[in-house]
Amino acid sequence: MAGISKGERRTGLVNGFAAYGMWGLVPLFWPLLKPAGSMEILAHRMVWSLVFVAVALVFVRRWAWAGELLRQPRRLALVTVAAAVITVNWGVYIWAVNAGHVVEASLGYFINPLVTIAMGVLLLKERLRPVQWAAVGVGFAAVVVLAVGYGQPPWISLVLAFSFATYGLVKKKVNLGGIESLAAETAIQFLPALGYLLWLAGHGESSFVNDGAGHAALLASTGIVTAVPLVCFGAAAIRVPLSTLGLLQYLAPVFQFLLGILYFHEAMPAERWAGFVLVWLALALLTWDALRTARRAARALAATPVPRPAAPVAETPASQV
Repeated sequence: MAGISKGERRTGLVNGFAAYGMWGLVPLFWPLLKPAGSMEILAHRMVWSLVFVAVALVFVRRWAWAGELLRQPRRLALVTVAAAVITVNWGVYIWAVNAGHVVEASLGYFINPLVTIAMGVLLLKERLRPVQWAAVGVGFAAVVVLAVGYGQPPWISLVLAFSFATYGLVKKKVNLGGIESLAAETAIQFLPALGYLLWLAGHGESSFVNDGAGHAALLASTGIVTAVPLVCFGAAAIRVPLSTLGLLQYLAPVFQFLLGILYFHEAMPAERWAGFVLVWLALALLTWDALRTARRAARALAATPVPRPAAPVAETPASQV
């Protein structure tokens, strides 16, 4: 990102902090939507996210990608997989927060980088450096400790981590921009979600219909809550180095963890603290290794001599051929 000015990088950092800060504070939002159940909240999130991004795309006049996507069945199938996986992720996260499992949900996003690395080894046959292997091993030990502490595996954390890692893997294959990707995924989610909301209304169980205009407005705002952090993330991704984004990503689970303890007053017995400390140790190893590797690559690039342009070769006059 050598061509990015200091002002642009500052703008990118502000957007990065805004994106991960909003994702970190979102547990404060979902309880406001009660008495709506998790499934109703999820369906509204799908419907209103599509409405929001469709308006945004109309405003910026970016529609060419949609026609290209429809002409590529393989990419469309991958978008469908991404939509299904993120539906699981959103649904489990909303339920976890409203059921009082904010700390366990935050753990899912702490261990997500470790799961992503493990999937890279198993599915993409990537080779890990020794420190990365150590981090994965410590992360696995953390899950074992937490399983003993909970009396069962931390299913919420594992579902969130594996679903989001799978989502990231699929999105790499699809190669769509953030807003475009969200539009495509929510377009696939839209009809089932709308059908469910109409079914709720037909049975008199829709909180959107039954609980007043203020509650309906809050449910409609799920589209904004979903899309705005994504827009900020997109603005950050093109302005700051990937290593910086990698560090910023820990802001969200840190905020969620602190909210779970300090605001929602969730219990943290000793064995749960032990598990989290092991996870943080694994992440510290990953971060240290990533920064060290980036520094080495930068030094190697700086030491590489710039090839000098070759001297122009004089043309031979035609008369001498």
